[in-house]
Amino acid sequence: MLLKESVYIFLVWGKRNLRNIWRWRYFYLLLTPTLLYFIVFSYIPFYGVVIAFKNFQPFLGIWDSPWVGWKNFETMFSSVKFPELIRNTVLISIYRIIFGFPVPILFALLLNEVRVMWFKRSIQTIAYFPHFLSWVIFGGIIYNVVGPSGIINLVLEKFGIDTINLSANPDLFRPLVVATGILKEFGWAAIIYLAALTGIDPHLYEAAKIDGASKLRQIWHITLTGIRPMIAMLLILQLGSVLDAGFEQILILSNPVVYSVGDIIDTYVYRVGLLEANYGLATAVGLFKGVIAAILIVSANHIIRRTGEKSLW
Repeated sequence: MLLKESVYIFLVWGKRNLRNIWRWRYFYLLLTPTLLYFIVFSYIPFYGVVIAFKNFQPFLGIWDSPWVGWKNFETMFSSVKFPELIRNTVLISIYRIIFGFPVPILFALLLNEVRVMWFKRSIQTIAYFPHFLSWVIFGGIIYNVVGPSGIINLVLEKFGIDTINLSANPDLFRPLVVATGILKEFGWAAIIYLAALTGIDPHLYEAAKIDGASKLRQIWHITLTGIRPMIAMLLILQLGSVLDAGFEQILILSNPVVYSVGDIIDTYVYRVGLLEANYGLATAVGLFKGVIAAILIVSANHIIRRTGEKSLW
């Protein structure tokens, strides 16, 4: 009797869902390319995680390569390089959050107060433009400014001051990475905040003016309050990517002189996995990074939800 009821409930549930799918078939059709993208490029590659537990040999393939268990992880954790990689990655990411996260917010607030449209659009275009340049191009521009024969050193030579190679100075490499990262992306990141600002009711500002609120008070109590859910959501995403310190940027700007302060997990995986062909160790490091990132984003989402803000789920 219980089996018949279960089958009946399943058939009713399936019929109702099939009816809904057919009703909204065009929306599901539009969603299909996105689903296929994530299935092909995000879920199917999980098959390759097995390499982390094997001594992968390309000519044998993944399944026929010898199984080594946790050996790659033991090699990773016992390496004298591993603590340095974690420290560099976390420090650069924290610096990005502390110094870089507020910049798009401030830029969006300032741009939102501009009333001359041609000037506003010009500033937007100038700020957005670096985002569309690859790090190969943008890194070359940065090197021509801060390199040994760059613009800064040419100016210093003209004034008789000792030159300095910022790109090969370990003490200045992290500030250089953070500053160039902000310069390249702050304009593009501000788009989300500018879109959120359009959703704030203009009548709130009018009421605040009647009550005698200054412009700073309006920004603090109305503008920032209106975009606070968006700020919280983007902060969750950035906290979840603490171990992503910017592979392309570090790869372009770094050199062996600054590896002690600039070598991160992604660049290490690139060198070990592709250049040294140690695929098992590289996959183990990448898997470790992915697990930690998942824990961080779940924890950040839980903390934001407990504070009463809108979370990702």
